[in-house]
Amino acid sequence: MSASSRTEGPEPNTTHFTMEHPIPAYLIALAVGDIASADIGPRSKVWTEPSVLDKAKAEFEGVVEEYIKVAEGLFGPYVWGQYDILVMPPSFPYGGMENPCLTFVTPCLLVGDKSLTDVVMHELCHSWFGNLVTNANWSEFWLNEGFTRFAQNYAMSKVLGPQFFLLKVATGLSAFNRQLGDIGQNHPLNCLRVKIEKGVDPDDTYNETPYEKGCAFVSYLQHCAGGDEKFDQFLKAYISKFKYRSVVAEDMLEFYLDYFPHLREQDLRNKPGYEFERWLNTPGWPPFVADLSPGQQLTRPAEQLAAHWAGEENLEVVPDISDWKTYQIVHFLDKLVERPKLTHDTIQALAQAYPHIAQSHNAELTMRWCMLIIKSNFTSDLPKVRAFLESQGKQKYTLPIYRALKAGSPEAQDFAREVFAATKDTLHVNVYSNVEKILGA
Repeated sequence: MSASSRTEGPEPNTTHFTMEHPIPAYLIALAVGDIASADIGPRSKVWTEPSVLDKAKAEFEGVVEEYIKVAEGLFGPYVWGQYDILVMPPSFPYGGMENPCLTFVTPCLLVGDKSLTDVVMHELCHSWFGNLVTNANWSEFWLNEGFTRFAQNYAMSKVLGPQFFLLKVATGLSAFNRQLGDIGQNHPLNCLRVKIEKGVDPDDTYNETPYEKGCAFVSYLQHCAGGDEKFDQFLKAYISKFKYRSVVAEDMLEFYLDYFPHLREQDLRNKPGYEFERWLNTPGWPPFVADLSPGQQLTRPAEQLAAHWAGEENLEVVPDISDWKTYQIVHFLDKLVERPKLTHDTIQALAQAYPHIAQSHNAELTMRWCMLIIKSNFTSDLPKVRAFLESQGKQKYTLPIYRALKAGSPEAQDFAREVFAATKDTLHVNVYSNVEKILGA
């Protein structure tokens, strides 16, 4: 359970849980099942079904305590005591859920090379942004997720180097750009502050906007504050000021302007083109994004390689990408997905050149490979799409694939309806409902 301590008995088959800190109701979670645990750090265990315990332990052991220490150095003490991880069944619709002391995660993280453990960093950062300082209502969801996405990227840059931050920002912006294309630039769900009114399901606010546009707003505030060191101190002060409280955007922004009085004197709130009101209430692309040029050592080769395979550039020497990290390959695939469809010959050549991508067990890569297959109408590879949709039900992976199938050929649309009919009973109700809407089922 999301609790800071547990004791057994004295009644038979009874466990007592205690949470010593105040938390909002949505963070109360209880897991029941055939669950075993293993230590993965001095204050952490991983819990999962016995059949995958060894795999889960190998994935998270050695990284979780490092992540906690890095985050504590940036945001202050971790107040929750234990930090455990529960690996959920494949139908779990999210990457993770930050229940205090017991983060729930998707089994898609169990890649075997720790390459997706940054998701754990994201959930861990919620221990400060979300669990300690909480959005007061779901219109302010971005206060949780925008700060946490920024914190995740920033903390991981301390682990993997500063260019990782920029690579992850680029990956996030690509995802947000796809969303704008899917639902339209001016859709109200592209506002940071979503009006939860009659006919609006709060679950619909779970999209890229609070994460990526929210992260862009926090990056803007960091930029205006004068850089890392000054903003680091602000973040600690913000957490100290509002810990164990629920806030709205005005609470945070007023405190920000109080903390940096010279910005209040400059009327930063109303700076033309960057007004706080515009950030919160205008849909579309963020007014400011972080300067990504210092990360070009990672992003530029991926973009050049995508242009090469799209037939736009002819590289004299095609780089060996066998040592590229997951998110550099993700950036490469994102740039291919953004382009018009590739020829079937190109898809086949890509699969031959990069079997570690085409046959990957890494869900971030597989989802994008599926998107390329669908967009290029490479129907002979649709069994790979089927296998991926049957293996997991994460919303972030499942919905884009069904949207691509729906926008594809009649054969792709029939395929989508067939796979959904076969898998719908395994999906979380939110994912099920969203796929129904996409397919018009």
